Order: sequence, then C-alpha cells, then structure tokens
Amino acid sequence: MTRAERIELLKKAAQERILILDGSWGTMIQQKKLEEADYRGERFKNHTHPLKGDNDLLCLTRGDIVTALHDLYYGAGADISETNTFNATAISQADYALEGAVRDMNLAAAHLAREAADRWTAKEPHKPRFVAGSIGPMNRALSISPDVNDPAKRSVTFDAVYAAYREQALALHEGGVDLFLIETVFDTLNAKVAIKAILDLEDEGYERLPIWISGTITDRSGRTLSGQTVEAFWNSIKHAKPFAVGLNCALGAEMMRPYIDELSRVADTLISAHPNAGLPNAFGEYDERPHQTCAMLHEWAEHGLVNILGGCCGTTPEHIAAIAKAVEGLPPRRVPSRPRALRLSGLEPFELLA
Repeated sequence: MTRAERIELLKKAAQERILILDGSWGTMIQQKKLEEADYRGERFKNHTHPLKGDNDLLCLTRGDIVTALHDLYYGAGADISETNTFNATAISQADYALEGAVRDMNLAAAHLAREAADRWTAKEPHKPRFVAGSIGPMNRALSISPDVNDPAKRSVTFDAVYAAYREQALALHEGGVDLFLIETVFDTLNAKVAIKAILDLEDEGYERLPIWISGTITDRSGRTLSGQTVEAFWNSIKHAKPFAVGLNCALGAEMMRPYIDELSRVADTLISAHPNAGLPNAFGEYDERPHQTCAMLHEWAEHGLVNILGGCCGTTPEHIAAIAKAVEGLPPRRVPSRPRALRLSGLEPFELLA
C-alpha cells in the first residue's frame, strides 16, 4: 500500500468513527526501569555524557522495547501510534551531546513504527494502522525569556529552531510516517516554526503529509504557557489547514473538558484530545484508573466534541483499550462550517465578520 493510499484510508476512517491514538510512552518506558547501559548500547558505549533518561535514543539502542510498545498500543485498539521522537531534535538532544545522532534517531523511530503498523494492518485489514511522526515542543522557547530580569532575552534563535525542526521532519518523512503530530505546544511560535519547516518540505518536492497540531493548556487560566487562549491559539495556526487540532498533556480529562468544548466550537477541522490520567500525585505518579478516564471521554464523544482520542502522561495500554471500548460505535464530531470572517490573534482572539 502506498503512503497516498494510507492517507486516504486515514481520512476515510476519520469520517466514519472516532479514531484512537496511543497512550504515554514515558510512563511505559519508566516501568521498564532501564539502566545506563540500555541507553548506551554498543554504539554509544563510550559516549562522554550520561544518557539514562534519553528515551528517544532507545530507537537506536533498544529497538525491541520500542517495537513492543507499538504492539501493545496497537493491540489495545489504537488506530494511530506515535514515533518515539518527542525530544528528537538537535536542540533538545544537545543536553546529551547527541546532536549528531538526531537524523538516525528519527529514521529508526519511523522505521520501527512503520513496520509495526504494517504488520497490524496485514493482521487486521479491516482496521488499518497509521503512524504519526511525533514532533515535541523542544526545551527552548522563542516567546519566553529564560531570565525574569530580562524579558527580551532568548535562549535560542528562530533560525536554529527552524533548522532543528526541518532535520527532524525530513527524517520522519523519509522514514515513512503517514502524518506529522506537532504536540504539547506551549509556545505557539515554536509550533509555527515547525509548521513552516514541514510546509517547506512540500515546496521542495516532498509528498504533502497531513499536519496534526496539539496544544497544551497549562493550568486553570485556560491559556498556553506563552499566554494564548484556546481560540487565539487556533487563529494562530489555522493557516496550516491542519488535518486535526487538539489539546494534550498538563491536564486530566476533567479539567480539560471546557477547553476541548471551546476548541470544538471554533475549529473547522477534526478535534483531538489526549489528556493525562488525571493530575500527578505528590510522588509525580498518576492515579486515575482506565475506567475513570474512559467514562469522561465517553461523555465527550456522546456530546459530539471529538474525532480523535488517546492518552498522555500516566496512561497505559489499559487506558487506551478502555477508551476504545467506551467510544466504539459513537459517531465522530461533525466538523462545523463557520461564517466567513477576519480572525486574528494575539494573546486573545479578534474576529471581524464579513
């Protein structure tokens, strides 16, 4: 099956039912209790910096673990699984002095995910599986100063962020992903750079892939970390004509619901949500059980708010299986047709009807 055929299948499936995304990768990898040697493997045996905790590196050193996690999530009912590349950019990997391994990480991650997806599609042709190239927010922000005494200071430049995202997007594209997932967006400017890097690939002759963008509301203020409301965030990125837009991380389903409701009202594309398993406890662990998460997401689906559901921090294959079962047979949200208007954004949205 060609990638173009898979993309058409993905779009068709999204019209017919609520699609299921996988759950947390970090949570599942932490359960493995891996040691430094697992991260180093043979290739990085003599690397100068500690590598424990660099989960993206496992695509090169413990591919068996990455493949097993794809299988667990596909087996739980996920239609889409993400590549294990949330921090696989030169800027984020600089913390481990692994900038030179970034391309290989992304290629390996895409290949592992592609192989797993194709295997499950062959096994269950009535339920094709898809691969989303995960593009995280980076550990540097273009809109936020790292120094409270110097609001104009930045720890990174636009050009550096662009180069890092382009390298990642190109490797994921070449590795065979079906779509890009720009996720956990806390700084919209970083996301806009990622969007540009992806769209520029098309200008260079690469096959166009769907773009899925997922922001994160950091607290009860209802804003991203860079200060935007949900509607302002949508106005900022709608020019990309994303396949889907949504929210993930930071909040559990209970606290995320009003913001998904708002996004569902204003966005004329598919709506996604992959919330945390509640909020972390005093030990940084997540206590919300699968039956609790799926009950809330079932209500969202019943009210026609969503097209894609999955899980973020603290969620497991058991959570994903429960979510898939809870929304099975429920119709996906109908994409609204909004009146023509001038829509702008700063921290707040501005709308001028025609």
